Parts: sequence; structure tokens; C-alpha cells
Amino acid sequence: MSEPNLSAFIWSVADLLRGDYKQSEYGKVILPFTVLRRLDCVLEATKPAVLAEKLLREKAGLNPEPFLLKKSGQHFFNTSPLDLKKLMGDPDNIGENLRDYVVGFSPAVRDIFERFEFHTQIDRLAKAGLLYLVTEKFAHIDLHPKLVSNAQMGLVFEELIRKFAELSNETAGEHFTPREVIRLMVNLLFFEDDDALTKPGVVRSIYDPTAGTGGMLSVAGEHLAGVNPGARLVMYGQELNPESYAICKADMLIKGQDIANIKFGNTLSADGLVGKHFDYMLSNPPFGVEWKKIEKEVRKEAEQLGYDGRFGPGLPRVSDGSLLFLLHLVSKMRPAKDGGSRFGIVLNGSPLFTGGAGSGESEIRRYMLENDLVEAIIALPTDMFYNTGISTYVWIVSNRKPAQRKGKVQLIDAGGFFQKMRKSLGSKRKELSPDHIDDITRIFGDFKKVTRKGVPISRIFKNEDFGYRTITVERPERDDKGNRVLGTKGKCKGKPVADANLRDTENVPLSEDVEAYFQREVLPHAPDAWIDHEKTKVGYEIPFNRHFYVFKPPRPLAEIDKDLKGVTDRILSMIGGLSQ
Repeated sequence: MSEPNLSAFIWSVADLLRGDYKQSEYGKVILPFTVLRRLDCVLEATKPAVLAEKLLREKAGLNPEPFLLKKSGQHFFNTSPLDLKKLMGDPDNIGENLRDYVVGFSPAVRDIFERFEFHTQIDRLAKAGLLYLVTEKFAHIDLHPKLVSNAQMGLVFEELIRKFAELSNETAGEHFTPREVIRLMVNLLFFEDDDALTKPGVVRSIYDPTAGTGGMLSVAGEHLAGVNPGARLVMYGQELNPESYAICKADMLIKGQDIANIKFGNTLSADGLVGKHFDYMLSNPPFGVEWKKIEKEVRKEAEQLGYDGRFGPGLPRVSDGSLLFLLHLVSKMRPAKDGGSRFGIVLNGSPLFTGGAGSGESEIRRYMLENDLVEAIIALPTDMFYNTGISTYVWIVSNRKPAQRKGKVQLIDAGGFFQKMRKSLGSKRKELSPDHIDDITRIFGDFKKVTRKGVPISRIFKNEDFGYRTITVERPERDDKGNRVLGTKGKCKGKPVADANLRDTENVPLSEDVEAYFQREVLPHAPDAWIDHEKTKVGYEIPFNRHFYVFKPPRPLAEIDKDLKGVTDRILSMIGGLSQ
């Protein structure tokens, strides 16, 4: 069955729920039942062997679990003699039997249904007289892996999640990143390692600290399988939303991954994979979300552990935690001597420039650039995500840059690379076509300056090009006669007293000599000024738009005057018409 048909079928269950459930609650029933039916189909062939093995091992007084995993051929099993088809034979006891069936799964799978709060839904459906009807619907849909591949199943999950998120007026983007954006990120992530990844039997690890329903991990797995079917990608993730976590875990389970690698909870306040490092990482953290709820834990780690923890370089303002995720990923990089790491993260515009010299944001940028970790930043078109129309940027970060990239950052403006969607989805009105993805990947790979039709697309900068010194320019306080006031005490004795009202600051690029800048830009306008060197701070910002700005000269004045005269004449004739 194709994905649209499958989604439509599963969606038709909503017709049964209408009236007894609000639209925003449909997902609470449909998602766990979809997972249950998929697992039901996956285990069908090995079910008799698993049950026989259980009896055999229990008689021998052995823990049957490792033997059952072997017999099922999966990372999970079910020891109940029931399945969804058998449940149909006893309508009167459907609730009790369904519970027993779910309890028969191995512990990691039971956790999935607990996060879905499935038992609550069984009770609610039973009270509404819908439990048998809904179970019957799912029992009759064939979700065997031979008919529906893991990739198709993943797409179905994501499609359903997005629909339910939109219905409940949540931000769909919290759970769902557009597939084409993930494909682009995966392309950029693996680009420089294509040779290594084509070797037989290669094993690599990938991690997503904001895993959602597992979309990024899935696309990365599909990409690597396409390049090298013999390669293996071991997937790790953490997710805060219980429903998304349940789906991600179910998806990984079906793909043959070890679901002990998928953790539940807040990555920033309770890292579920402490001390682990990964070859590759991908993340689309929530944009501009404040971190007040976890401020205590984050500040404690920053203060007590410093650079031995995750937040040594600095902390951003509490209103936006994006850069905390960036630092978290940096902490998960393998040391360069052990092969290093690369990661891609989607951020909004504020991490590029928010905060002046000395602020948490600037210090984090300083750390990233002075340690030569930023390979490239790609500006995506607006209206690419389901929950926001704002500008977004993909950062590609690595501690194993190829020789030609060392000490440099590539900025790519892909804001014009899109096609309009036939039907918008939430805030998403644009998408990247496969050709756009290939084009951006090529521009990234070529690592050259690119201009098309007079418009810059790719530019290469040195890391220090983004650095500056903020100098404090002082001017003397003067008395009523206009004479400079001199200090009378300590080290200030005999020196001009600074007038706080005349104090100013100037940003001097790191590449410029401060004294030369001061003499050229300040002294001609304020000959009595001086620099207070004790107040000088180093800052970093990446003014992306400024580097891609193309000046368009205004129209000639005569042309503007002509237009204005035309408008004025029209207004006068309209006024004339009113006064008649």
C-alpha cells in the first residue's frame, strides 16, 4: 500500500472518533494503534517459535528474554498468545485482552505505550463504545515490512504527527523538520566523507539531541544505505515530548536499532548520554525558546564544571536557548585525534549577531571561531518550516576540517533556492527541490566564491574577519569656563576626568590596528578624545545579510517627480469631482 493511501486509511479512523474525541486528541489513539499494528505485523511470522521457546526455557528455570530476542529476530518480542486478529474473536473482553497483549511486549516496547498513555485511551474508547471498532480497523490493515518498508512507515509516522500537531494548534515544527531540509543537511554532513563511507562494513554513529519522531536519524540512515548498503549507522537520540519520543523509539525499534540509545528527557538539563561522543550529529532545536525552567541546572553546570562541562564558553540570554544546543553538540564531538566529528544544526538568525562584545552569545561565537569549528553557514529561504516563516540557517560544524577549509568559514546565501508549494502547510509555503539540494551541495563542496547574475551566493572569509574590538572612547569633563577638569586623587591625579555623558564606543575590526583606526575615525571629530584600554573587549558577530547585500541605486529623480505629479493630478481631479 502506498504512503498516501496508508495515511488516508489511518486518517479514516478519525471518522470513528469524531464526536467522542476533540480533533486535537485524535493522535492519542491513532498513533499508538499504528505502532501496535506495525509491531504486530513484524512479529507475526516468529510468534509461534517465541511462545514455544518461552515454555521451554521457563521449564528449565532460565530467564527466557535473551532466547526470545534471538527467536523473534528483532530487538523486541511479545510473549502474549494474543495478537490483534485474535482479539477480534472476543468482543466482550476486548479491553482486558488488549491490555494483556500490550503487557506481553518486552520492557523497552512497554515503555513506548506507557509514554503514549495507551491504557488511558483503552478505558476511554471502551466507555465510548469505540474500542472494538477502532481495534478492528487496525487489525484489517496490513503493515507487514514486506509491503510497507521502514522508510515508508517513517514517512507515515511523520505525516500523521504533523497533521495532529496542526490540529491541536501546537507548533508542528517542534516534532517535525521538512524532509528536504534534512536531506540537504545530511548531504552536507556526509559530503567530505564519501570515500570513507563507501568502504565495506563501515560503522558510524549519529546523534540527534532533539530527536522529535526520529526524522533526521532516519534520513541519515537512508542516505548512507543508498551510498553503501553494507554500511551501518548506529543511531542515538534524546527527546522531551513523550509522544514524539514514543514514535521515535518505535521507529528505531522497527529499523533494527538498539532502542536503549534513545533517551527521554530534557537534553540540556538532564543529558541522557553523558560522556558519549559521536561521528555525526544533526539537530533542529526549538527556535527562540526561553530556558528559564532549566536555568538553575544549566547555570550550576556552567559554574561548577566550566570547560569540563558543556557550557564553559558562555551562556546566552534566557530568552533564547538555541546556542545551548550548539554547545551541547560541541561537547559530544570526538576529539580530533580519535577521528573527530561533524554536525549540522538549524538555528534562527539571532545566534549570528545577538549580543555585543563580552556577552554570552558573543563569547560562544568567539569560542567557535577561534577554535576553527565553523565550516559553513547556509541561509535557507523563509517559509521553509511548518511553525515559522522566519529566516533560518544551517551551521555545519567540524573539528576535522579539510586542509583548504582550515581557518576559514564559507557563507552560502541559499535564500533564493526554492519552489513554491502547491498547497502551503502551516507556515511552510516553500520547498527545496532535489535540484536545489544538489546545487547547494555542489556550491558547498566546491568551496569557492560564487556570484550569479550579479548576486553573491557563496563567500569565503577568514575566521578573524568576524572579530572586532569594542573600544571605549572617553572625552574630558569641562568646567564652566570650558577648561578640562583634572583628577585630584590616586592614579587619576593630574589626568583629565572622563565625562560619562560624552562616553562612546567604537567597534574596530580585529584585522585593523586600533591606534590607526582611532586617529583616522575619531580624532578628526574629537581631538581631545582618548581610549580607555582597560575597557576594551573582543567580540564576534556574523552579519550574514551585510555580506550579501547588493546595492540597488534609486530611480532617477525626474522619474519619481513624474510619478508624484501623476498621483497629485489624480487626487486633485477626485477632489474636484467631490466638490461639484
